[in-house]
Amino acid sequence: MAKQQKRKRRPQIKVNTFCRFKAAGVERIDYKDVDTLLKNIDESGKITPSRMTGTSAKFQRQLTTAIKRARFLALIPYTDKHKK
Repeated sequence: MAKQQKRKRRPQIKVNTFCRFKAAGVERIDYKDVDTLLKNIDESGKITPSRMTGTSAKFQRQLTTAIKRARFLALIPYTDKHKK
């Protein structure tokens, strides 16, 4: 019987280990604060996950809701650039 080989795992990259919003003393994330929202969106327009940013679950939920509201009101784009 052949030996089973163990698969190598990719190393996980943890960028931040703390929540930026807790450190700043923010109570609620507002959808009108476009600069803060754009820092949490990558170049393709996706919301960056909390495992990359270090945002706590409470603020990640608020952030997601605020980004979706800002997109709906056309304060921020859905994608970076539309193909022409």
